[in-house]
Amino acid sequence: MGTRSKWRDAAFDVAVVGGGMTGLCAALASAREGVRTVLIQDRAVLGGNASSEIRMHICGADANQFKRNAAETGIIHEIMLENKARNDYYNYSIWDSTLLQMARRQENLTLLLNTGMNDVELEGDEIRRIICYQGTTETHLRIAAQVFIDCTGNGTLGYFAGADYRTGSEGKAEFQEPDAPETPNNNRMGNTLLFKAVNRGRPVRFPTPDWVRHFTEDDLKLRGHGNHKPLLLCPTDVNYANQQAGEKKAFDCYGLDYGYWWIELPGKGPDIIDEYESIRDELVRCVYGVWDHLKNSGDHGAEDYDLDWVGMLPGIRESRRLMGDYILTENDVLSNRIFPDAVAYGGWPIDNHTAGGLDDKDMMPSTVRHFSGLYTIPYRCYCSGRIGNLMQAGRILSASKLAMASSRVMGTCSVGGQAAGTAAAMCVQYGCRPRELGSRVGELQQRLLRGDCYIPGFVNQDPKDLARRGAAEASSQLADHPASNVINGVSRDTETGVNSWESDGIGPEGERLRLRLAEPARVGQVRLTFDSNLNRAIKITLSAKRIAQQQVGPPAELVRDYEVRLLLGEEEAAVRRVEGNYQRLNVLDFPETPLCDSIEVRVTATNGYANARVFEVRAYE
Repeated sequence: MGTRSKWRDAAFDVAVVGGGMTGLCAALASAREGVRTVLIQDRAVLGGNASSEIRMHICGADANQFKRNAAETGIIHEIMLENKARNDYYNYSIWDSTLLQMARRQENLTLLLNTGMNDVELEGDEIRRIICYQGTTETHLRIAAQVFIDCTGNGTLGYFAGADYRTGSEGKAEFQEPDAPETPNNNRMGNTLLFKAVNRGRPVRFPTPDWVRHFTEDDLKLRGHGNHKPLLLCPTDVNYANQQAGEKKAFDCYGLDYGYWWIELPGKGPDIIDEYESIRDELVRCVYGVWDHLKNSGDHGAEDYDLDWVGMLPGIRESRRLMGDYILTENDVLSNRIFPDAVAYGGWPIDNHTAGGLDDKDMMPSTVRHFSGLYTIPYRCYCSGRIGNLMQAGRILSASKLAMASSRVMGTCSVGGQAAGTAAAMCVQYGCRPRELGSRVGELQQRLLRGDCYIPGFVNQDPKDLARRGAAEASSQLADHPASNVINGVSRDTETGVNSWESDGIGPEGERLRLRLAEPARVGQVRLTFDSNLNRAIKITLSAKRIAQQQVGPPAELVRDYEVRLLLGEEEAAVRRVEGNYQRLNVLDFPETPLCDSIEVRVTATNGYANARVFEVRAYE
C-alpha cells in the first residue's frame, strides 16, 4: 500500500451497497426507522437503471396501467410524486436532483457517491466490514455494520462474501415450472443502451460512421422500428388465446423518439459481468447502426428525426441471483400466491428476453407470459441463506430465472428494497440476524403497511393505531364511499371494492371527516393517506407514449389544502394546517401530544378533482 494512501474507518447500523431505486428505497426505509444507515453508490447519481445515465422508466406490478390499482406505493411512490410536483417536462437532471435530495435530507442516512466496494472482511459466516474506494476524494474506507443489504444488481457484495448464487435457467425438473427449459442452461437476458431522438421539423441527415454495425431489414424483421411495427407476442405463450386485446399490446412501443429496449446483447462467454465493457462497446456500434438503418435504409418515417442523446452506460437485466431460504418460482407468480410472510408483491408479466438478443434475428426479442392478478414475495427471499447478516433486494432476490423475469422490474424491486431496509433496521433494534426476524414478520408487515406499502391479502392490524377502534362520520359522502372506509384497514381500491371516503363536492367551508376515538387518548401523530390515482402514470420517462398517459403536475385527486384538528369534546386541543400538498401519505406530528377524543380533517381544496378523497386515517400516541 502506498505511503500516501488515505484510509478512513466508519461504523453504521445498516449498510446498503448499491444506489439504484432498490438501494435508495432500502436506505431511506432503514434510516426512517431510526438506525444509522449508509448508502454506498459507485456512480455520481442515484437511480441505477432509472437515472440520467441509463433513462429506463420505472415499470411495476400495474404492467403499464393494464392492471388497475396495482401500482406500487410507499417510498417509491413518494419519490415519483416528489418529481411529478416539480418536473413537468420530464427533465432527467431534475430527476437526479430529486433522488439526491431525498437521500441528503434524510435524518440518520449517510450517502457516499462515487464509492465502489472492492473487498469484504468476514468473521465466520458474517460480514464484519466492506472495503470501499471513493475515487473523487482518493479515500479508502473500511465500513462496518450490523446488517448489510446487497442492492448492487449483480449480487456483488454477496458474491464477494461467498453467498450462494445462481445464473441462467433452472431445468423443468427442479420446480416443474411450465415455461422452464427441459435442461438447465446459462442463457441470460442481455444489456441495453437506450437513445432519445427529436423531430426537428425539417430533414436531418445522418452521415454513417465507419465503425457502426450494419443492419438489414431482415436482421430487424421481428423488432419494431420506425414504421415497421410487428405486434410483439410470443406464439408459444400458452395463454395466448386467452389474452385480452389490450394486454396483447403491452410491449407495442416502437416510437422513433425513444428506443429501443431490444438493442440488447448478452455477451458470448459464461459470465455476463466479465464481458460488461466489451458488451458496452458493441452496443454503441449497434445503437448507431440501428439509427443508420432508420435514417439511411428505406422509409422508416425518420427523415426529420435527430439523435438527441445516446446512453453510454448499459442497463443490465440479469446476472446473479442470490439464494435465500425460499426460491420464488414461476408457479408462485402464475398462481398469485399469497405467502404468510409476504412483504412485497409483483404483477409484471413474465418477460423473458431471448438468449441471443440482437444476434437471434429469427427469434422474438422477448417471450411474454401474461397473467392476471398479483403475487406476493416472501420475506425469506430477501435473506441470504449462507451469510448471517446479509440481505439482498432488487433483481438479485432469491428467485428462479422465470420468476425473476417478472420480479426484476424497478417498481417491484423498490418495494422489496423498502421491505429489506425496514427489516434490517428491526434486526438492529431487536439484536437479531435477518433470518431470525422471521418470527416477527407480522410486525414487519404492519410497519410496511404503516409506511404506505401494499401487501395483497394483508390489512392494517397495527395495535398501536388508535384510529382502528374508532368511528368515522363526514359532512357529506357518496353512497359507495362512506366515511367508515378510512378505518377499514385497506388504503387503496382493490378488486373487491372501494376503500376511500369521498365527499359529495367541496363546499365553501370545506368538507369535514371526523374520527371519534374509542376513548380519549394523547395523540402525537396523525397519518393520512389520500388518493393519488394509482391508475394514471406518474413516471419519469423519455417515451412520448408514456408521457401522453400522464397529466401535468400532481394527480388531480390528491388533497391539496386541509387542516387537522384534535378535539376534546368540541374544544380544539391542537391544529395543523397544510397548503399545497402533493403527496399521498401525509404524516403530521403533534409534539404537545394533547388529550383528545376525536380527530377532524377539513379538506378545502384538491389538485383539481371535484371531491375530497381519503383512504386512511391513523393516529398514534
